This record gives sequence, C-alpha cells and structure tokens, in this order.
Amino acid sequence: MMTKDPLRVAEVRNTIRTVNTPGLPARLQERFQQRFGTKCSLVRAPGRVNLIGEHTDYNDGFVMPAAIDASTWVAIAPREDRSVRIRSEQFDEEFTFDLDDRASARQRWTDYVQGVAVTLKTAGFTLRGADLLIDSNVPMGAGLSSSAALEVATGFALLRASAQQIDLVNLAKLCQRAENEFVGARVGIMDQFISCLGEEAHCLMIDCRSLQFEKLPLPPTAGLVICNTMVKHEHAGGEYNRRRSECEQAVAVLSKSVPGARSLRDVSPAQFQQYGGNLPEVVRRRARHVISEIRRTEDAAAALRNHDLTAFGKLMKQSHDSLRDDYEVSSRELDVMVDIALEQDGIYGGRMTGGGFGGCTINLVKNVDIPRFITKVASEYERAVGIRPEVYISRAASGVTQVA
Repeated sequence: MMTKDPLRVAEVRNTIRTVNTPGLPARLQERFQQRFGTKCSLVRAPGRVNLIGEHTDYNDGFVMPAAIDASTWVAIAPREDRSVRIRSEQFDEEFTFDLDDRASARQRWTDYVQGVAVTLKTAGFTLRGADLLIDSNVPMGAGLSSSAALEVATGFALLRASAQQIDLVNLAKLCQRAENEFVGARVGIMDQFISCLGEEAHCLMIDCRSLQFEKLPLPPTAGLVICNTMVKHEHAGGEYNRRRSECEQAVAVLSKSVPGARSLRDVSPAQFQQYGGNLPEVVRRRARHVISEIRRTEDAAAALRNHDLTAFGKLMKQSHDSLRDDYEVSSRELDVMVDIALEQDGIYGGRMTGGGFGGCTINLVKNVDIPRFITKVASEYERAVGIRPEVYISRAASGVTQVA
C-alpha cells in the first residue's frame, strides 16, 4: 500500500511504527544460544485491539477483539532441575524461581510468568524447569494487552517444553486466573482468549459467558490503524478493579428486581430503564455503560455480517462516548485523539481500546486514506497536547503458535 507512493511514505515515516519485527525471532534465538549455551524452541503470542465491547468481558457480555501483528516471543529450553530462569530483553533483570517453592507476587513483570507457572501447576500440569528469554514488540502500557501476550506465550512455552498438551480455551482461562489471583488485576477473559485463538484477517465475536465465538471477516478495503497517545496506564489495583466492584454492586441491587440476574449481561435495557433508578448515581452510570455496550456489540456484529461499515463506525463512536461519560475510563489525550481522527477523510469509526486511562485508540480507515490519515492525526494531536504519538498499522493476526 504505502511503498507505491514515496511522497506519502516520506510524510509519515517519522510517525508510523511497524508492529511487525521480522528479524526479532532469529535474533532472539541467537541471543538465547549465547546466554544459555543451548538451542531453544520459540513461541509467539500476539497482543490485541478491541473493536467494540469494552469492560463487558467481566460482566459476561460480548466483545469483539482482533489479534495484531505485535507479539511477545519466548525462547525456551528445558532444564534438568526444578528451576525456571527468566530474562527479558526489555528489562535488565534475571529472575529464577523453583517450581516447588511457595510463591508470592513481587510487584514486578516477572509476576506474570511466575503466576502462570503456579497456576498451571495448581491445575494439575506437570512442568519441567526451563530457561526462558523473552522479547516483545507489543508496546507496554498502551492498552494492547502486553500482559496477556506475555502470559499466553510463557504458558504455552512452559507446557510445550514439558511435553504437556492443553486446549487453548483452557489455556486462556488459566492465564486469566493467574492475572486475577497472582498478579492481582481482576481482568476479564478477552485478552487471553484472543491471544490464544486469534484468527488471521478476522475479529472474534466472543460470548464471555459461554466462551463460544464467531469468526467475523474484516473488510479487505479497510485497515486497522492504532494511535498511541503515549500516555501509560496501569491495571493492577486502582481504577480497573474499582469499576469491576461497581458493576458487582449494581448486580447486587438489580438482582432483587430482576430474578436470576447473575451479571449485568442478564439485565435488559428495558429492565435497566425500569429499575436503574434504585442504584447510586455513579453505579447507575457504570451499569448503563455495560448494558448498552453489550447491545452495541451485538449490533456491531450484525453490521459486519451485512458489510455495513458505516453503521459499524457509528457504534464505535457511541462506545467511546459511553466509556468517556458513563464509565469514566477515558482521558483527555484519548478524547482528543478520537475527536481528531473522526474529522479525517476515510474513517468509518474510532474509539479508545483497552482498559482506559491512556493507551491507544483503534480506528477503522479506508486503505486508500490511511497515509494521509496518519499524517493529519499525528500532527494535529501533537499540536493539541504537546505529545508526539506513535501510529501502527496492523492486520488481524493469528493466535499463539510455536514457530521453531
């Protein structure tokens, strides 16, 4: 697309960042050999964007994520003892733990790896000790699910090195449990699920209660453009967990009027209209977002099936407005980025993606308009907030795989 127009390439070359790093796997294998003195296997698991359906996964609702080209890569070789030695190319730190020791979180990136190992072992999988070298081109703290990519890649790698087989849905559930119980972030299932089961050229419509899913093809005439506000966010503790507690408060009240309601998924818009006044104001707005977002996601799936990208884009905008006003997980930078993007030619829709409070927006843009879109959005965002963004173009990618 972009190589055909050198002038446009020159316009965007200082802003665009590829999320695909072709030479990374070979370099990681070479560095593993140098560091540990042995050959290794290689596993990758992707990050993700979520097109619509935000903060609905832990409410048993629907989500519509796509895996992206950016991945976490794990080079691994088994050991003869019970030690797991891990090192990341992003951090100047090596950490070793014993699979038989009592483990507790250290509030470090290593918790995601150790937590997955502990959870797999607790679930009955027999793990061998191993050496792991980790690299990633998923931007951290950008709302692209770098933590889930790390969990899924390391979990898959540890199981393969131990000659253990696992169903990918079960792997997603166990990685989610590790982040919930060991790391302490009460995330839903979406991130780990799409990192495990992503499909090339498709997004997934996932029912987060039943874990049934539908593959929806993404239009070949439009691309996924990810705009990074360069504002970081944190999930463990704090606002993310607070939102989940507020949803649980809403269910506790609404279930008195809606028999059988176990989550906000079970409350229809009509029932919320009738009984939502019983909720405290803040909790009522949180519930209104989730209930309306579940319906929007169902409508968005119907729009994709009908190839109606205009309708799909309007639903993306409505989603962002609800996240900003009712769920209050947006930020000034995210709002500015979305507003600027929606003014550009060729855009169908745009919204924040991920947990919020910073990170990225996801935009569905006509292919022919992407170069100019990137140039305009980047320059206007920098002028408005004083921060130079990064912009990534990605295809929808496949889920976790062993590549060597």
